[in-house]
This record gives sequence, structure tokens and C-alpha cells, in this order.
Amino acid sequence: MRQTKVIFERARRRLALGLCVLALAGCAAQDGSNSSSNRQQGEQVPSRGSDQVGDRMESARLRTELAFNYFLRGQMAVALEEVRSALESNRNYAPAYNILGLISMDLGENAKADDAFKRALALVPGDSDTLNNYGWFLCQTKRERESISYFLQALKDPLYPTPYKPYLNAGICAQRSGDDAAAESYFRRAFDLDPNNGGTMLRLGEFYLKKPDLEKARFYADRINKNFDATAESLWLALRVERKSGDRASEASYAAQLRRRFPNSAEYLKLQQGQFE
Repeated sequence: MRQTKVIFERARRRLALGLCVLALAGCAAQDGSNSSSNRQQGEQVPSRGSDQVGDRMESARLRTELAFNYFLRGQMAVALEEVRSALESNRNYAPAYNILGLISMDLGENAKADDAFKRALALVPGDSDTLNNYGWFLCQTKRERESISYFLQALKDPLYPTPYKPYLNAGICAQRSGDDAAAESYFRRAFDLDPNNGGTMLRLGEFYLKKPDLEKARFYADRINKNFDATAESLWLALRVERKSGDRASEASYAAQLRRRFPNSAEYLKLQQGQFE
């Protein structure tokens, strides 16, 4: 359990709340009428070479899944090797291009990432995971306004299991582009869809602290720290809300918690240095 938490914490830091975990086993392979989904539905396929096609499809899926797991662990060289093997098995396997886009983005190879995401979307134009990931890539490469349309396209799938993510990402990117009204709307929509998500509450708290609307900022800070597991980020938010409101006792309480629970955090370093803005 501890190892799993470490893995996903690394992923959270690396992708800055931006990406969906891919349900690779459920992604549709793109290989004409010989797809595995067609076989599962009982459609007749030619027997000649069908076993080889099935093996290549399964190899692509498994290699892509391995690539994604290595990606989460930060083992980029191995992840890249696995995704290349997946594409050797099936050059039209869209999820492999999606993972290749994530890996290339992490490595700072933006041209390769852009091409990989576009290849994935050319194969499966409406795939919500890829739309969300490509939107985040655009946002990370200073194309914030362009990114919004991809997040909104991802939301068109009524079966998308985590619709709060594109809304949250749209809010982040709208805020970066200077459109605070749209950012607030997207953040609040993300909160309505998943009121227990810490990332959304943090974004809303930070948004209202900057505005400033301290009552609303305190609402989200208190909701995280009192009802869920507090983090260095959530305590830092609450500390700054109370500091700006002039409640020195509450500020000191949050400072003591931050020092006791997260002494090695970036937030505690900011506290020591007096960097409250």
C-alpha cells in the first residue's frame, strides 16, 4: 500500500493534477475488422492469421500497460522502450500513442509529444483520456486558450468516469490565461461533480484567497483540513487565509501543524522564509 501511494504521489507531482489514469484494458484497438472487441462480440473473422493478429493486439495492450506503469514510477527509459515495442506489435494502437505523448511531454520533447497525441486522436478522435491529456499538454506549453476546447470535448462522452478532471484542468488553464470568470466557473463545476476531491478544493481555496474572498477561501481550506487528511498544501492554504484575515492564533496553530507534520515540505520552507504570497 505504501509503495502504491508513493507511485501515485510521484505521478501527481509530475503531472500537476493534469492527467487521467488510463483504463488500458478497455481501450479500443484500431486494426480494422480484426479488433479484439469485434471478436468478443462474436463477429466472424477470417481464420487465416487470426491467431497472429490476436497475439499482436494483446502484445500491444500489455506493452502499453507496462509503459504506463513505468511512466508512473518515473522510469522513462524503460517506459519508452515498452511503448515502442507496443507500436511494433500494432502501429495503429491509439493508447500507445497517448502514453508516448505523456512520456515525451515529461521528457520535454514537445514536438514528439504533440505528434503522438495527434496520432492517437486521429485513430480515436473522441477518446476522452487523450483529449484531456492533449489539452493539458497544450496548457503546459503556453497554449492555454487553445487547451480549453480539448477539455470541453473530453466532457462530451457521457460515460467518461471522471468528468471533474477536465473541468479542473480547464479552470487551471483559464486562470493562467487571465480569464478568472471562466476559471471560477470551471472550478465550481469540478467541485459540484466531486466535492471530496482535494485538488479541486485547493484550487478553489487558492482562487478565492487571491481574489480575495476570505470567507469562501476559508470554507474550502477548512473542508479539507477538518474533514479529510490534511496535506502540506492544505495547511499552507489555511495558514495564509488566517494570516490575511488577521487571526494570529489560528495562523500560529496551522504553522505549528505544518512544522510538526511536514517539516521537509516546500510549504514549511516558505513559512521559514516568510514567503506568504
